[in-house]
Amino acid sequence: MDGAHMKETGPIAVHTISVIVDNEAGVLARVIGLFSGRGYNIESLTVSTVDTSHETSRITIVTSGTRMVIEQIKAQLDRLVPVHKVADLTIEGDFVSRDLALVKVAGVGEKRVEALRLAEAFRAQVVDASRDSFVFELTGAANKLDAFVDLMSELGLVEVARTGAVALARGQQGL
Repeated sequence: MDGAHMKETGPIAVHTISVIVDNEAGVLARVIGLFSGRGYNIESLTVSTVDTSHETSRITIVTSGTRMVIEQIKAQLDRLVPVHKVADLTIEGDFVSRDLALVKVAGVGEKRVEALRLAEAFRAQVVDASRDSFVFELTGAANKLDAFVDLMSELGLVEVARTGAVALARGQQGL
């Protein structure tokens, strides 16, 4: 990529965006439609009700793009009717982000022992066990989960289920 093109579009970066929306049918489909209709990629997506009256939900989206693309995404999200607030946690300050993974590993003998040793090192919890398999629960940054899964692939990895990122800004202010 030449220097002139780089200045025009800027570097591609990963951004974590939090969106507070009305908790109603079709909202998630509209948000996803906004991304797919414009060819934007979603690397991670989580959504859940965040208030006790179940009136609003938080959608956490991890996506990547140039500064201009991210600004377009935020502006388009902000224009959706059920959206109350859009925040790009990546540029607004420090934030905490965690993923959850369930990792099933099958093995016996030394591989089983090694899987348990690695799980302890990664602070993974055994949430199910049989004579020849484990299901580990692990939370942390996405790259930590990736590393754990990579190591388990050599020890009998069967399958993985992941949540995607959930994130909150640090400090006293809420979204």
